[in-house]
Amino acid sequence: MEAVLQTKGLLSLPSYPKTRALKPPQGLKHRFNAPKNRALGGFSLSVDGFQKFHGFVSKTHGFCKKGRDLHICRAEAAAAAAADGQPLFGEEEKPKFLGLEIITLKKIIPLGLMFFCILFNYTILRDTKDVLVVTAKGSSAEIIPFLKTWVNLPMAIGFMLLYTKLSNVLSKQALFYTVMVPFIAFFGAFGFVLYPLSNVFHPTALADKLLAALGPSFLGPVAILRIWSFCLFYVMAELWGSVVVSVLFWGFANQITTVDEAKKFYPLFGLGANVALIFSGRTVKYFSNLRNNLGPGVDGWAISLKGMMSIVVLMGLTICGIYWWVNTFVPLPSRAAKKKNKPNMSTMESLKFLVSSRYVRDLATLVVAYGISINLVEVTWKSKLKAQFPSPNEYSSFMGDFSTATGIATFIMMLLSQWIFNKYGWGVAAKITPTVLLVTGIGFFSLILFGGPLAPIIGNLGITPLLAAVYLGALQNIFSKSAKYSLFDPCKEMAYIPLDEDTKVKGKAAIDVVCNPLGKSGGALIQQFMILTFGSLANSTPYLGGILLVIVFAWLAAARSLDSQFTALRKEEELEKEMERAAVKIPVVAQEGAGNGSLASGTVLNQAAGDTSSSSSGTSSSRRIQ
Repeated sequence: MEAVLQTKGLLSLPSYPKTRALKPPQGLKHRFNAPKNRALGGFSLSVDGFQKFHGFVSKTHGFCKKGRDLHICRAEAAAAAAADGQPLFGEEEKPKFLGLEIITLKKIIPLGLMFFCILFNYTILRDTKDVLVVTAKGSSAEIIPFLKTWVNLPMAIGFMLLYTKLSNVLSKQALFYTVMVPFIAFFGAFGFVLYPLSNVFHPTALADKLLAALGPSFLGPVAILRIWSFCLFYVMAELWGSVVVSVLFWGFANQITTVDEAKKFYPLFGLGANVALIFSGRTVKYFSNLRNNLGPGVDGWAISLKGMMSIVVLMGLTICGIYWWVNTFVPLPSRAAKKKNKPNMSTMESLKFLVSSRYVRDLATLVVAYGISINLVEVTWKSKLKAQFPSPNEYSSFMGDFSTATGIATFIMMLLSQWIFNKYGWGVAAKITPTVLLVTGIGFFSLILFGGPLAPIIGNLGITPLLAAVYLGALQNIFSKSAKYSLFDPCKEMAYIPLDEDTKVKGKAAIDVVCNPLGKSGGALIQQFMILTFGSLANSTPYLGGILLVIVFAWLAAARSLDSQFTALRKEEELEKEMERAAVKIPVVAQEGAGNGSLASGTVLNQAAGDTSSSSSGTSSSRRIQ
């Protein structure tokens, strides 16, 4: 029987091999032309290599007087090469360009372009959805908590259930196109059909009657009915961020990249993506200012919306084209097979499995905590924003500037992110976002609470307290989102890579599609409760600040727990890969009557020493260990 040992340069040999007379080396010509052993493919063993391990070989035992003239132990070298990331003996070095493998560039460049297009669209959609629901007649920023809780969350859960079912019956490519095409079709139809005919579709008279009967406290819920098509656009824009960005793109990136590539390039994906934020912000501002060049009586916002939705459709088709090209021309990386392959599970079985996993629960906590924390600040800021910029074009123009500033800040953070990952690791990078959000959130709430006493000081700066609140809230959002895009998102996506495929697909669907809106809806529920209890958001501000502290501390605890689990999984995966690359098949032989066994004639060791056969007298025929 052949004893097979998978290890890193450590070869199993008898403790006291008997002396065998070896012929001296016969020169370089003989070494290069010597036939290779079939078992090891030309691997040979060096005496110097054995002497590195105490108790294996203490003397040369007649191998050769000049042991250094023997071959270098190729098994040792193979293991060392695996550890250093160098190609094994017999492996051809892959072609490179600018120090990077061509196959890596064929993955990274298209992924960067795809991320650029996705976030270009997301910026336009994110800015537009707020303009539509906040500035619409009969609506205000108070609609957002109700919209996120009673419309966005149910639709997100419904999508997750549908996605889970489809993931079991469709191929990954078919699933991608099945999800992308409805988004592209809807946004195109909204710009050219739904919005121009909104006066026909919207039940304005019915909404007026309901509001008169229920009272002004029901302005938010009634506004959902009044501007239902705008609310549908709001939900689809939210789902674009959850589904296309988190599930489709990052799921595809995790599928075609290795962990080493992810650590090096995931933070850099955001560089191109945040160039998209800068340009899309300028695009939003350009179309928002078209109203200034139009005559009276022309709906400038309708013209702006058609232009922006046309770009969204074009970018969506580009995303599909890039996805097709990568799947057609780029080979997928080989991954170590998991010990346990999970069968297809039903929806409830999938949810039970995800809930039972501590790793996935910690990931869900990160996503939910971010959603709640950012939402606690964002709605109050948007109410101040509408008071400062009441018209849709003015509101949208400011949001264009806001998106551009977010892109610039995130671009800078992206340049620093790889250094943060390399120097401090995953754990520190995952804790930066909650820390930034905590500090900036406290500053914003403090200005709201103490705006009166600070009014004279703010007036000396030439701005009103309202404008100061708008600017400080914008800074809070800019810093929080830049930390999210540059550090939080790469950290979250890197955490999926060591998981098996079943947990990856269903875990991402549950976490990104449900937990993301659940976090935002959780913040909205908190705000609704505070409004009903204390009368207004302004009266609830001190309590919202306290809740923010609790949420962020829970976020930090989950990040700490996930860091330890992620590190353990990474070490296990790296060990498996090293053992696979360094696996060596060694025939072990023994001599009849020998206590510790011996190396037989014709073994690998003798061939490596110059393709010589031991001809010592008294050597009996060797046999394999059974």
